[in-house]
Amino acid sequence: MAIGTLDWTSAAERPDLLAEPVARAIGGLDGVAGLDGVGGIGGIGGITVAEIDPELADTAAFCERYGVGMGESANCVIVAARRAGETRYAACMVLATMRADVNGVIRRHLDARKISFAPMDDAVTLTGMEYGGITPLGLPEDWPVLVDEAVAAHPEVVIGSGVRRSKLAVPGSLLAGLKTAQVLHLAN
Repeated sequence: MAIGTLDWTSAAERPDLLAEPVARAIGGLDGVAGLDGVGGIGGIGGITVAEIDPELADTAAFCERYGVGMGESANCVIVAARRAGETRYAACMVLATMRADVNGVIRRHLDARKISFAPMDDAVTLTGMEYGGITPLGLPEDWPVLVDEAVAAHPEVVIGSGVRRSKLAVPGSLLAGLKTAQVLHLAN
């Protein structure tokens, strides 16, 4: 399925458009739940990448410029959950048309006393990805990936690639099938 006006190609053929941890993660996806039988528009199990203007990486500007519907795009929000002096991080995937219920559902699910969006410097340093391009593929292995049920059910959703100069298109089932993924109703 073609999304927007972008020139999509196999992510495996364009590792130069991926952050290093994302390229490693995509290379290790054989046998991941959600990939079997996924056709997409090419790539490993339908994982494709498209080059974009890095100045247009933010969701609203990207969608407007490249003709991608907000309902076809998902945001990856990194949260810092705190309890008893310990900070744990998690990624939350919601469609761009929704807002993640960080202080309700997500805080309770992570059993946190306090939760907030992770500071930009922490998110960039801990993920090895660029701010505005952070994606659930290639995150630290002990981080939960909370996937909203609407994202999980999406046939193909546009997400970050780890860098601001490109985007990935992946089946929602791939995100739901990641090793640390949990599918929940995250939107408020």
